[in-house]
Amino acid sequence: MMNGKVDLYLVPTPIGNLDDITLRAIKVLQEVDIILAEDTRTSGKLLKHIEVQKPLQSYHVFNEHKTVEKWVAKMKGGLSLALISDAGTPAISDPGFLLVREAIKEGLEVNCLPGATAFVPALVTSGLPADRFVFEGFLPHKKGRQTRMKALSEEERTIVFYESPHRLLKTLEQLQSIIGDREAAIAREISKLYEETVRGKLSALILHFQSHTIKGEFVLVVEGKK
Repeated sequence: MMNGKVDLYLVPTPIGNLDDITLRAIKVLQEVDIILAEDTRTSGKLLKHIEVQKPLQSYHVFNEHKTVEKWVAKMKGGLSLALISDAGTPAISDPGFLLVREAIKEGLEVNCLPGATAFVPALVTSGLPADRFVFEGFLPHKKGRQTRMKALSEEERTIVFYESPHRLLKTLEQLQSIIGDREAAIAREISKLYEETVRGKLSALILHFQSHTIKGEFVLVVEGKK
């Protein structure tokens, strides 16, 4: 470590079951000076569950650009920070990249704990090859959406997406139209009470979700081009 201590910890939080928090994550959250959270209400429930009482400050996509400088200054002043997201690993389809980049630029020590990330269990339980894959996160909502899908139609590795409930069917239909009727799997509510994985051709998944209530957080895994 450059300065003998860690200035910024990225701490993964449970994506469903609160008991998935690691012992090391609890220890770090107990020891830092300030915890930065995407949603303080959501994170407050977790901190109460693990009996951690530390100053909790808001750090989300809407204030990220405005507050990075302030938090870097706090760390340069000697305070240690932990960044957590609502669920999973910070900076994976969540705020965090800007803070990490600026901290590194300023010579601060950044450390990421291993822990929950939704796409890993979705990928390994999909039944599709997991030795080589590409993580796409959320597709663009409008501009560049179909262009991205057309580019991915040539991708030979397994492709992993995040998707929201109100956009899931549209995404499945567009993917089938653009990349073809490939094998796929959808993992929903990972590590929660109603966790399930649905596997089959994209056409079969479309039929399934046309007749089922679409609720929860979704990870879509699609086979690469053969």
